[in-house]
Amino acid sequence: QVQLVESGGGLVQFGGSLRLSCAASGSSFVFYRMGWYRQAPGQQRELVAAVTYGGSTNYADSVKGRFTISRDNAKHTVYLQMNSLKPEDTAVYYCNAFSTVAGDRDYWGQGTQVTVSS
Repeated sequence: QVQLVESGGGLVQFGGSLRLSCAASGSSFVFYRMGWYRQAPGQQRELVAAVTYGGSTNYADSVKGRFTISRDNAKHTVYLQMNSLKPEDTAVYYCNAFSTVAGDRDYWGQGTQVTVSS
């Protein structure tokens, strides 16, 4: 039913920028929160940034000032603008959407690889 499709990952040099997009389809649910998680090899998945339906945002300390999350509620799409990328940002980035409709539900994308060279 609900599908999250990420795009925008790739290889970028140190200090470069990428913009990730995640579009949710297959449901008319209002997603209370949409965001991005990432997981590097051998590490646990961590929250990068999230945004609520009303526009409130949260960021991991490691990305504050460099990443900006935004969403288009009408399009059920969330974006992550990543600037000043560092090698430690290298990870698979997963889109997440959380809904409180019909019980709390978490939805996940397949992930998109972000690699920052140094």
